[in-house]
Amino acid sequence: MRNPFRPGDQKRYRTSVTSDKGAQFHGKVVHPYYSTFALGQDAEWACRLFVLEMKEPHEEGIGTYLSVHHVGAVPVGAEVEIIATLLWVQERTVHCFYEVWWAGKRVAYGEQTQKILEKR
Repeated sequence: MRNPFRPGDQKRYRTSVTSDKGAQFHGKVVHPYYSTFALGQDAEWACRLFVLEMKEPHEEGIGTYLSVHHVGAVPVGAEVEIIATLLWVQERTVHCFYEVWWAGKRVAYGEQTQKILEKR
C-alpha cells in the first residue's frame, strides 16, 4: 500500500441519477427519486477513488463502514456531485467524509471506511 495523500485531500465524482437508482423494492418502484441505497453505493465509490491510487496490484480495498444522512430528495434525471474528503489513514484503513450536492444544495453526507488487504 502506498499513501500519496494527506488529510483534507479531496476527490470529486459526478454521476447521473438514472432510473435504476430510483427507490424500488422487489421490482416495484416506490418513487422517482435517488434512493438512499444507490446514493450510498455512489458515495462509497467516490471514497474508493482514494483507495484506487493507494492499493498495490496484489491488494484490494473492502468497505467496512458506511453512514448515510440523506437529507434532500434528488429526482431521477438529475446530476449530483459527490465530494469525498480524506479524514485519516491508519495502517491499512482509509476513512473519508463525503457530501452529495445537487442544484447548490447538500442532499446527503456521511462517512465511509475501507481496509486495504492482500488479494486472495
